Amino acid sequence: MAQKIRLMVVDDSILFRNWLIQNLGADPRFEVVGYAVNALDAKNKLPLLKPDIMTMDIEMPGMSGMDFLKEVLPQHPVPVILVSSLNVRVFDALAAGAIDFVHKPDMEASNGKAAFLATLKAKLSIGANAHVRLSSSSAAGAAAPLNSSAAQFAKIPINIKSGIDLVAIGASTGGTEAILEVVRQFPAKMPGIVITQHMPAGFTSMYAERLNRLCKLEVKEASHGDKVRPGLVLLAPGGLQMRVVRLGSGYSVTCTDEAKVSGHKPSVDVLFTSVASSVKNRAIGVILTGMGADGALGMLRMRRAGAYTIGQDRETCVVYGMPMEAYKLGAVCQQSALSSIPQVVMSQLMKAQQ
Repeated sequence: MAQKIRLMVVDDSILFRNWLIQNLGADPRFEVVGYAVNALDAKNKLPLLKPDIMTMDIEMPGMSGMDFLKEVLPQHPVPVILVSSLNVRVFDALAAGAIDFVHKPDMEASNGKAAFLATLKAKLSIGANAHVRLSSSSAAGAAAPLNSSAAQFAKIPINIKSGIDLVAIGASTGGTEAILEVVRQFPAKMPGIVITQHMPAGFTSMYAERLNRLCKLEVKEASHGDKVRPGLVLLAPGGLQMRVVRLGSGYSVTCTDEAKVSGHKPSVDVLFTSVASSVKNRAIGVILTGMGADGALGMLRMRRAGAYTIGQDRETCVVYGMPMEAYKLGAVCQQSALSSIPQVVMSQLMKAQQ
């Protein structure tokens, strides 16, 4: 029998905390080794309980979840999954080292609780073995400076009228910071970029605003019919499927309410498959950290259509799931450390002009 995952629950709401403990404790995969009523309580109990993974709210009286991540995580790098209401601070917490988040359900509503539990359990099962990346400078709201290689590429003019028409990026667990690390290295003059990050409705608009604030490129949550154009990043809206379609000599996106694909809405497979069909060999695909296999088949279709495909390597992934599945299928032309992916993309852009 597999060893149970040791879990600690941190939440100041006694009603929600007890409900979560009861439901997670009833699952044979987990052992709830303890709970904390706030982050200071968690700080004191953590060395004694030694959990494999924690759930934590962000806003709590006294020491907040953010304070915990900044002060405690460097000494005790345990995976933390945020369980929080709609809150822009989620992205600061992810930048500070939390591996993922789940939107807290409305406890007074009859629907949504089962879906919340299923999502949380899946993330806990994978996240217990995740690689914790500690606080980055982006948590303070300022983009890190370009490394020397990327800065050198930024000075080279990219002919956006020839070669590569767009760059497609997909990610899940750990992806919010991984996407930022990649996109903030790109110069303003780039082919259009389309991104699918597994994220619920409401959070994608806040995440797009964060990227827009920290990157040289314009970033927005995509709307149905938006044109793909140079210098613009379109982020798939939570709860919708985004595709790239041909529009005359260019491209646009469709954002439609459909069934989940590969367990997700938005799905990376949906985006990548549409790029394979519409853009073919004039695209670059990038698959980043994430649990599961979403995006692997879509990336294989991209590679078979002639696109250049890049997968994040095991060592720099929070969860080496999606990139691993794509690599195992033969969908990846090149594996690369996260910090090197911008350079690989820029190199391919320059090759396409020659």
